Amino acid sequence: MGGTQRLTRAVGKAKAMEMCLTGRLIDAHEAERAGLVARVLPLEQLLPEALAVAAVIAGKSLPVAMMVKESVNRAFEVSLAEGIRFERRVFHAAFASHDQKEGMNAFIDKRQPDFKDC
Repeated sequence: MGGTQRLTRAVGKAKAMEMCLTGRLIDAHEAERAGLVARVLPLEQLLPEALAVAAVIAGKSLPVAMMVKESVNRAFEVSLAEGIRFERRVFHAAFASHDQKEGMNAFIDKRQPDFKDC
């Protein structure tokens, strides 16, 4: 359920209309250009690249990563104004966290942050 709504938001009205009315399938590269997938890689690079991206994400603040995911997911569910209000609330919450202070100090000290996820 909701496929036409999500697709239209992701690729725009014209592309969604064409895909839905004709049933035309798109290949991986067209899906990437349309913003449906983040990246297209050869199969042999898929697992190493996925693990590398996961390692980068794992090195970030867990609460902030969760806030970012929730903010991006809400962008498809609420109006722009409501999304901005939500983002502002979570931004203020993140700014009050220990991880924010650690991130800023690490940046100033030119070192990797040691997030405590709190």
